[in-house]
Amino acid sequence: MTASTLSLPALAPTRLRRPLPGFGLSLGLGLAWLGLIVMLPLAALAIRAAGLGTDGWLRAIQDERVQAALKLSFGTALVAALIASLAGALIAWVLVRYRFPGRRLFDAVVDLPFALPTAVAGIALTALYSQTGWVGRWLEPHGIHIAYTSTGIVIALVFIGLPFAVRTAQPVLETLGREQEDAAASLGASRFTTLRRVILPELLPALLTGFSLAFARGLGEYGSVIFIAGNKPYQTEIAPLLITIRLEEYDYNGAIAIAALLLAASFLCLLAINAIPTLFAHERKGRRDV
Repeated sequence: MTASTLSLPALAPTRLRRPLPGFGLSLGLGLAWLGLIVMLPLAALAIRAAGLGTDGWLRAIQDERVQAALKLSFGTALVAALIASLAGALIAWVLVRYRFPGRRLFDAVVDLPFALPTAVAGIALTALYSQTGWVGRWLEPHGIHIAYTSTGIVIALVFIGLPFAVRTAQPVLETLGREQEDAAASLGASRFTTLRRVILPELLPALLTGFSLAFARGLGEYGSVIFIAGNKPYQTEIAPLLITIRLEEYDYNGAIAIAALLLAASFLCLLAINAIPTLFAHERKGRRDV
């Protein structure tokens, strides 16, 4: 028998096995639930808002009460997000770089606004900063008012937005370590130069992400704000509360218009959050190429 007459058994084609069993079914169920629970209500709101027409939108937007509520919500959310971003970066730095008694408890307290009901937070802040509160009664003789003012709204929004800033900056600082700082110091860089040229470029994407998350959360916050705001029309009335008022007045078109504006603003914030890592990745690649 020659070698030419030998027949080798045909090799059966091997199929690539997925690492996760039932991946296709899980993906389909996950997308289905996402569509039913999240996308369907939002799509219904978008369709209903598109059906208002030009007259309906102009009637809703030109209302002075609506304009005042939107300005207050956007303005306080912006200021609170800036404060939360700076304070969150500082708190994350302390948690990562220092070891002190009670550090784990302090780290757990950062997440408390996530689990605490917003109404409880609002009642606690009002009791603290009202005219008879622990802090408010000491500020009242000096003419400083926090509760039932826009300042109180900012404090409430910082309270609920701070965990977003801390938890986005903390992993970056843990990954950064001290090696790059030591290398910069060995080359004669000052602390300010090290902060500006080494730490901030790495931390900036996380700060922007935390800012966007805090801003989006503060824009739609309701429970923790209505107690400390006082809800005075044209002064301390926020847009989410005005939506509820419009619904109680059976002005569904006015409520839908305000809700659609808040939805669009939150969606833009989420787009910015997703675009931030890509933009900084391209910037770093360009620096390496240069």
